[in-house]
Amino acid sequence: MPVNSLGSLFGKSPFAPIQEHMQRAQACAAALKPFIHAAQEGDWTKAQEAHRLIVHLENEADKLKKQVRLQLPSNLFLPVPRPDLLDLVRMQDRIANCSKDIAGLMLGRKMKFPDSLTKLMSQYVDLAIATSAQAMKAIEELDELLETGFRGREVALVEVMIEELDRLEHSADNLQIDIRAALYAIEKDLPPVDVMFLYQTINLIGELSDRSQKVGSRLQIVIAR
Repeated sequence: MPVNSLGSLFGKSPFAPIQEHMQRAQACAAALKPFIHAAQEGDWTKAQEAHRLIVHLENEADKLKKQVRLQLPSNLFLPVPRPDLLDLVRMQDRIANCSKDIAGLMLGRKMKFPDSLTKLMSQYVDLAIATSAQAMKAIEELDELLETGFRGREVALVEVMIEELDRLEHSADNLQIDIRAALYAIEKDLPPVDVMFLYQTINLIGELSDRSQKVGSRLQIVIAR
Protein backbone atom coordinates (compact mmCIF):
# COMPACT_ATOMS: atom_id res chain seq x y z
CA MET A 1 0.00 0.00 0.00
CA PRO A 2 1.45 3.43 -0.88
CA VAL A 3 2.57 5.68 1.95
CA ASN A 4 -0.07 8.30 1.04
CA SER A 5 -2.76 5.64 1.54
CA LEU A 6 -1.45 5.19 5.05
CA GLY A 7 -1.83 8.91 5.57
CA SER A 8 -5.43 8.87 4.44
CA LEU A 9 -6.20 6.00 6.80
CA PHE A 10 -4.50 7.34 9.92
CA GLY A 11 -4.54 11.10 9.37
CA LYS A 12 -1.22 12.89 9.68
CA SER A 13 0.68 9.79 10.73
CA PRO A 14 0.21 6.01 11.03
CA PHE A 15 1.18 6.54 14.66
CA ALA A 16 -1.39 9.23 15.46
CA PRO A 17 -3.94 6.86 17.13
CA ILE A 18 -1.15 5.31 19.21
CA GLN A 19 0.00 8.74 20.35
CA GLU A 20 -3.55 9.79 21.16
CA HIS A 21 -4.02 6.63 23.19
CA MET A 22 -0.86 7.40 25.18
CA GLN A 23 -2.16 10.92 25.84
CA ARG A 24 -5.33 9.47 27.37
CA ALA A 25 -3.33 7.00 29.45
CA GLN A 26 -1.12 9.80 30.75
CA ALA A 27 -4.20 11.92 31.51
CA CYS A 28 -5.46 9.07 33.71
CA ALA A 29 -2.18 9.05 35.63
CA ALA A 30 -2.11 12.85 35.98
CA ALA A 31 -5.68 12.85 37.31
CA LEU A 32 -4.48 10.82 40.30
CA LYS A 33 -2.87 13.96 41.77
CA PRO A 34 -6.12 15.89 42.47
CA PHE A 35 -7.85 12.63 43.45
CA ILE A 36 -5.26 11.79 46.11
CA HIS A 37 -5.17 15.39 47.34
CA ALA A 38 -8.95 15.30 47.84
CA ALA A 39 -8.70 11.93 49.59
CA GLN A 40 -6.03 13.21 51.98
CA GLU A 41 -8.25 16.20 52.75
CA GLY A 42 -11.16 13.86 53.41
CA ASP A 43 -13.19 15.58 50.71
CA TRP A 44 -14.87 12.50 49.29
CA THR A 45 -17.20 14.51 47.07
CA LYS A 46 -14.22 15.95 45.19
CA ALA A 47 -12.49 12.59 45.29
CA GLN A 48 -15.53 10.98 43.68
CA GLU A 49 -15.55 13.64 40.95
CA ALA A 50 -11.85 13.01 40.29
CA HIS A 51 -12.50 9.28 40.21
CA ARG A 52 -15.27 9.75 37.63
CA LEU A 53 -12.83 11.68 35.45
CA ILE A 54 -10.25 8.89 35.68
CA VAL A 55 -12.88 6.30 34.77
CA HIS A 56 -14.01 8.45 31.83
CA LEU A 57 -10.44 8.84 30.56
CA GLU A 58 -9.80 5.12 30.96
CA ASN A 59 -12.92 4.36 28.93
CA GLU A 60 -11.72 6.73 26.21
CA ALA A 61 -8.35 4.96 26.22
CA ASP A 62 -10.14 1.62 25.79
CA LYS A 63 -12.03 2.96 22.77
CA LEU A 64 -8.80 4.24 21.23
CA LYS A 65 -7.12 0.90 21.88
CA LYS A 66 -9.87 -0.84 19.90
CA GLN A 67 -9.55 1.78 17.17
CA VAL A 68 -5.82 1.13 16.88
CA ARG A 69 -6.41 -2.62 16.60
CA LEU A 70 -8.98 -2.10 13.85
CA GLN A 71 -6.69 0.28 11.97
CA LEU A 72 -3.73 -2.08 12.07
CA PRO A 73 -4.99 -5.00 9.96
CA SER A 74 -2.42 -7.69 9.32
CA ASN A 75 -2.25 -6.96 5.58
CA LEU A 76 -1.49 -3.25 6.06
CA PHE A 77 2.02 -2.09 5.18
CA LEU A 78 3.69 -0.51 8.20
CA PRO A 79 7.20 0.87 8.75
CA VAL A 80 7.56 -1.34 11.85
CA PRO A 81 6.13 -4.79 12.71
CA ARG A 82 2.45 -4.73 13.63
CA PRO A 83 2.88 -7.00 16.72
CA ASP A 84 5.40 -4.53 18.18
CA LEU A 85 2.94 -1.65 17.82
CA LEU A 86 0.10 -3.66 19.35
CA ASP A 87 2.37 -4.61 22.25
CA LEU A 88 3.25 -0.95 22.71
CA VAL A 89 -0.44 -0.02 22.92
CA ARG A 90 -1.01 -2.86 25.40
CA MET A 91 1.66 -1.42 27.69
CA GLN A 92 0.19 2.07 27.38
CA ASP A 93 -3.25 0.73 28.23
CA ARG A 94 -1.97 -0.71 31.48
CA ILE A 95 -1.04 2.81 32.63
CA ALA A 96 -4.70 3.82 32.33
CA ASN A 97 -5.92 0.62 33.97
CA CYS A 98 -3.50 0.94 36.86
CA SER A 99 -4.52 4.55 37.48
CA LYS A 100 -8.18 3.52 37.62
CA ASP A 101 -7.35 0.67 40.01
CA ILE A 102 -5.53 3.00 42.41
CA ALA A 103 -8.39 5.51 42.50
CA GLY A 104 -11.02 2.79 42.76
CA LEU A 105 -9.32 1.07 45.69
CA MET A 106 -8.76 4.29 47.61
CA LEU A 107 -12.27 5.60 46.99
CA GLY A 108 -13.92 2.30 47.83
CA ARG A 109 -12.21 2.17 51.22
CA LYS A 110 -12.14 5.96 51.75
CA MET A 111 -8.43 5.51 52.23
CA LYS A 112 -6.09 8.20 53.54
CA PHE A 113 -2.36 7.79 54.03
CA PRO A 114 -1.06 8.03 57.62
CA ASP A 115 0.24 11.52 58.42
CA SER A 116 3.81 10.28 58.80
CA LEU A 117 3.71 8.90 55.23
CA THR A 118 1.99 11.85 53.54
CA LYS A 119 5.17 13.58 52.29
CA LEU A 120 6.77 10.37 51.03
CA MET A 121 3.56 9.25 49.33
CA SER A 122 3.15 12.62 47.64
CA GLN A 123 6.68 12.33 46.24
CA TYR A 124 5.97 8.74 45.21
CA VAL A 125 2.80 9.66 43.30
CA ASP A 126 4.57 12.60 41.66
CA LEU A 127 7.34 10.25 40.49
CA ALA A 128 4.81 7.79 39.06
CA ILE A 129 3.06 10.60 37.15
CA ALA A 130 6.41 11.99 35.95
CA THR A 131 7.40 8.55 34.69
CA SER A 132 4.17 8.29 32.73
CA ALA A 133 4.68 11.81 31.34
CA GLN A 134 8.19 10.88 30.21
CA ALA A 135 6.80 7.80 28.44
CA MET A 136 4.33 10.02 26.60
CA LYS A 137 7.14 12.41 25.65
CA ALA A 138 9.03 9.53 24.05
CA ILE A 139 5.94 8.24 22.21
CA GLU A 140 5.35 11.70 20.78
CA GLU A 141 8.66 11.29 18.89
CA LEU A 142 7.25 8.46 16.75
CA ASP A 143 6.45 10.84 13.89
CA GLU A 144 9.99 12.17 13.81
CA LEU A 145 11.37 8.63 13.97
CA LEU A 146 9.27 7.74 10.95
CA GLU A 147 10.49 10.77 9.02
CA THR A 148 14.13 9.87 9.69
CA GLY A 149 13.68 6.19 8.90
CA PHE A 150 14.29 5.15 12.51
CA ARG A 151 17.95 6.11 12.39
CA GLY A 152 20.34 8.95 13.11
CA ARG A 153 20.08 11.76 15.62
CA GLU A 154 16.37 11.24 16.29
CA VAL A 155 17.03 7.70 17.51
CA ALA A 156 19.76 9.01 19.79
CA LEU A 157 17.34 11.64 21.17
CA VAL A 158 14.69 9.02 21.93
CA GLU A 159 17.29 6.78 23.56
CA VAL A 160 18.14 9.64 25.93
CA MET A 161 14.45 10.03 26.73
CA ILE A 162 14.19 6.32 27.50
CA GLU A 163 17.26 6.52 29.75
CA GLU A 164 15.53 9.28 31.71
CA LEU A 165 12.40 7.11 31.86
CA ASP A 166 14.49 4.28 33.34
CA ARG A 167 16.02 6.69 35.86
CA LEU A 168 12.61 7.89 37.02
CA GLU A 169 11.32 4.34 37.43
CA HIS A 170 14.45 3.39 39.38
CA SER A 171 13.93 6.40 41.67
CA ALA A 172 10.34 5.27 42.25
CA ASP A 173 11.61 1.79 43.17
CA ASN A 174 14.03 3.26 45.71
CA LEU A 175 11.35 5.48 47.20
CA GLN A 176 9.02 2.50 47.50
CA ILE A 177 11.63 0.80 49.70
CA ASP A 178 11.70 3.85 51.98
CA ILE A 179 7.90 3.98 52.15
CA ARG A 180 7.63 0.30 52.99
CA ALA A 181 10.16 0.75 55.78
CA ALA A 182 8.26 3.77 57.14
CA LEU A 183 4.97 1.87 57.04
CA TYR A 184 6.52 -1.17 58.72
CA ALA A 185 7.64 1.09 61.58
CA ILE A 186 4.05 2.17 62.33
CA GLU A 187 1.94 -0.74 61.11
CA LYS A 188 1.48 -2.16 64.63
CA ASP A 189 -0.46 1.00 65.48
CA LEU A 190 -2.85 0.66 62.53
CA PRO A 191 -5.78 -1.70 61.88
CA PRO A 192 -4.34 -4.79 60.14
CA VAL A 193 -6.85 -4.56 57.26
CA ASP A 194 -5.86 -0.94 56.63
CA VAL A 195 -2.20 -1.95 56.56
CA MET A 196 -2.92 -4.66 54.01
CA PHE A 197 -4.65 -2.21 51.67
CA LEU A 198 -1.97 0.43 52.19
CA TYR A 199 0.65 -2.05 50.98
CA GLN A 200 -1.59 -2.91 48.02
CA THR A 201 -1.88 0.77 47.11
CA ILE A 202 1.87 1.24 47.39
CA ASN A 203 2.33 -1.71 45.04
CA LEU A 204 -0.15 -0.30 42.51
CA ILE A 205 1.57 3.10 42.44
CA GLY A 206 4.86 1.31 41.88
CA GLU A 207 3.24 -0.69 39.11
CA LEU A 208 2.18 2.57 37.45
CA SER A 209 5.84 3.60 37.23
CA ASP A 210 6.80 0.13 36.05
CA ARG A 211 4.19 0.08 33.27
CA SER A 212 5.37 3.49 32.09
CA GLN A 213 8.96 2.26 31.98
CA LYS A 214 7.86 -0.77 29.97
CA VAL A 215 6.38 1.58 27.34
CA GLY A 216 9.93 2.83 26.87
CA SER A 217 11.25 -0.73 26.67
CA ARG A 218 8.72 -1.58 23.95
CA LEU A 219 9.64 1.61 22.08
CA GLN A 220 13.27 0.52 22.14
CA ILE A 221 12.23 -2.73 20.47
CA VAL A 222 10.41 -0.76 17.78
CA ILE A 223 13.53 1.35 17.17
CA ALA A 224 15.79 -1.69 17.09
CA ARG A 225 13.74 -3.30 14.29
